[in-house]
Amino acid sequence: MKFGILREEKTPPDNRVPLIPAHCRIILDQYPVELVVQPSAIRAFNDKEYSDAGIPMVEDITDCDVLLGVKEVPVTSLLPEKTYMFFSHTIKKQAYNRKLLNAILEKNIRLIDYEVLTDDYGKRLIAFGHFAGMVGAHNGVMTYGMRTGDFSLKRMRDFMSYEEAKLHYQYTRLPNMRVIITGTGRVGTGASQVLKDMGFRKVSAEDYLIHEFNEPVFAQLAPEDYCRPVAQKPFNKNEFYTDPELFESIFGPYFQKTDLFINGIYWDHKAPKFFTAEEMRSPHFRIKVIADISCDIAPQSSIPSTLKASTIDEPIFGYDVHTGQEAAPHGKSVIDMMTIDNLPNELPRDASRTFGTQFLKHIFPQFFNDDQGHILERATIAADGGLTRYYSYLQDYVDGNE
Repeated sequence: MKFGILREEKTPPDNRVPLIPAHCRIILDQYPVELVVQPSAIRAFNDKEYSDAGIPMVEDITDCDVLLGVKEVPVTSLLPEKTYMFFSHTIKKQAYNRKLLNAILEKNIRLIDYEVLTDDYGKRLIAFGHFAGMVGAHNGVMTYGMRTGDFSLKRMRDFMSYEEAKLHYQYTRLPNMRVIITGTGRVGTGASQVLKDMGFRKVSAEDYLIHEFNEPVFAQLAPEDYCRPVAQKPFNKNEFYTDPELFESIFGPYFQKTDLFINGIYWDHKAPKFFTAEEMRSPHFRIKVIADISCDIAPQSSIPSTLKASTIDEPIFGYDVHTGQEAAPHGKSVIDMMTIDNLPNELPRDASRTFGTQFLKHIFPQFFNDDQGHILERATIAADGGLTRYYSYLQDYVDGNE
C-alpha cells in the first residue's frame, strides 16, 4: 500500500498537514508501506523538514493508493479510483461542496471524511476542534480590544507557537469584560483554556447572571443553560440531541450581560437559534463582539449575524443590527463578527502535530487490522461510484433537489 500526502490547493491556502515529518518517519519504520509527500511552498512543515526525515518528495502521486489532505481537494485535481481522506464539508449538505461530492462519485473515488471517524459511541477520534477553540477565543478577545481600544493583542498567526502566545498574555492588561462560551466539547475546552491563560476567571452560569465582577470573567454554557423544552418538563440531554426542535432558547439573560460571545457548539438546523435578528436590535442586547467558531452560515445558523465566513487575512466584518447587512466593523449599531472557518491554521504546527498523533494512534492502524470496529467504514461517505449506506440521506443533495 502506498500513501501520499497532498499539497493543499484550496483558496484561501491552508498550512496544516495531516502528518508531520516525525509521524511519517514512524510510519515508514513500523509499517510495510510506502509514503511520499507532494512538495509545497506554503506547508507549515517545509519540504526540507520532510526530506531531512528521509521522506521522499514527489510531484507525481498517481501511483498512490491512499491520498491524505486536510481541506477539500479541488475537483480538477481529483484522481479517479483512489481513496481520499480529508475534511469534505458535505455531511450537512453544504451547497458549496455539492460539485465536489458529485465529482467524487463520478470518478469512483472512495472518500473517507475525518469529521466522521468515530468510536462505537459516536465520539470523534480525530479533530482540530481544540485548536479552533483556542484561536477563536484569542481572536474574539483581540477583536474586542480593537473595538474598544482598551488593549491590543497580536494575531495568533504571528506567534511561532501557543507557548509564545502565553508569554504575551502575561503582559496584557484586560478590562473587566464578560465572556460567554457555548459548547463543552473540544472547541469549548480549547476556548476555555485560552481565556484562563489570559487571566479570565471562570464562574458558574448562575453566578454569571447574578453577580457583577471587578475582573474579567467568563462562563461556559452547556445546552441545559441556554435551551429548555417547549413542553414544561425537565431538561433531558439525550432528547435535546435527538429532537432539538422540541426545545426553545433561553439565552436572553446572557446576551444582556455579555460583551463577547464565543460560540463553539455543533448546531443542528432543527435546534433553536440563540437569539433572533429582532432581539439583536433591542437596547438590552449588550454583546458587541461574536466569535462564531461553529460558523454555520445564516439563515441556516444558530446566530443570525453570521452572514459569511471571514478569512485569516480579513478576520472581522461588521453586522448592522438595523439593516441586517454587512457593514464596517466597530460602528455604533454594529456587532463585530469573527467567523474564520479554518482557525487552526493560525497555529498550524501545533495543530498538525496533535492531529497527526491522533491519526497514528486511532486511524492508521485500521488499514492493517481489517478495520476493527468499522471505524473507516463508518467514515466512508462514497465508494464504488455511490453513497454508502451511512450517507444515503445525501442523495437528494447530490441530485440537486435540496
